[in-house]
Amino acid sequence: MNNARTDLALEARELWQESSENNSKLRGVWARDMKNNGFSVSRVRILNEEGSAALGKPCGAYTTIELEGISRRDVDSFPRAIAAIASEMSEIVPKGDGCVLVVGLGNDGITPDAVGASTVSHIIVTRHLVSTLPELFGKMRPVSAITPGVLGTTGVESGEIIRGIAEHIHPDFIIVIDALASMRLSRLCRTVQITDTGIVPGSGVGNARSAITRDTMGFPVIALGVPTVVNIATIIESFADDSGIDIPQSALSEYSEKLLVTPKDIDVHIEDIGRILGYAINTVLQKGLTLKEMDEFLS
Repeated sequence: MNNARTDLALEARELWQESSENNSKLRGVWARDMKNNGFSVSRVRILNEEGSAALGKPCGAYTTIELEGISRRDVDSFPRAIAAIASEMSEIVPKGDGCVLVVGLGNDGITPDAVGASTVSHIIVTRHLVSTLPELFGKMRPVSAITPGVLGTTGVESGEIIRGIAEHIHPDFIIVIDALASMRLSRLCRTVQITDTGIVPGSGVGNARSAITRDTMGFPVIALGVPTVVNIATIIESFADDSGIDIPQSALSEYSEKLLVTPKDIDVHIEDIGRILGYAINTVLQKGLTLKEMDEFLS
């Protein structure tokens, strides 16, 4: 699919496999599929420049979790999803017990772009408590959280805000959460990608901003992303391919730059996935804290 636009390494690998004219091995890329708490997990590791060029992604670790049953609210799907994401995050985040900065990217005034803000609203923020009330909170990891907004409303790049704060508090690492683009409707709001390569905000919808990576921030960056939109040209092209219909690329390119599709009940999905991601991050950062204790802390 020439017009497919995706932020998911899993889908970039699928596109490479579809476009490959033979069964040659994708060199420079290691991949493994597994299950975690009943959910499908794909781990992709881009090992070198050859793999990076093939998939169009930086070298690093990419883990994708497909949260089947979340939209149906299956029994125990929320706690299982939290456990699965926390488990996969623990494989990637740097070890240590120092301060962590959590950043919710995006525009909370546009619902499909509000994954970051929704997640931050469920983060247990402790940095100020650890320093001022050590007798009560001294055993908790210091965590700060911000939602820097977008350039159009603040006049400041998100990366500039994050870097300024990080240079002041010196976190062990930064966690950024953002909305992504997928090439499949079935993955919207039910797929989570975790990577240690950082992120370029807005790249999936053709509005790329300054990169937020270890190189630009000066600290390790773990990125969590959830696809909330599909480019309509991708949908049209997929339907045309399945139906044997020939559509001029010039027509698809015009749609590709203008129209995105998101679920009709996106507000419910954003609240659900924000809570899942927030509680998963809390699970990773605050060892031993139960979901009930998180509920009480955040109430």
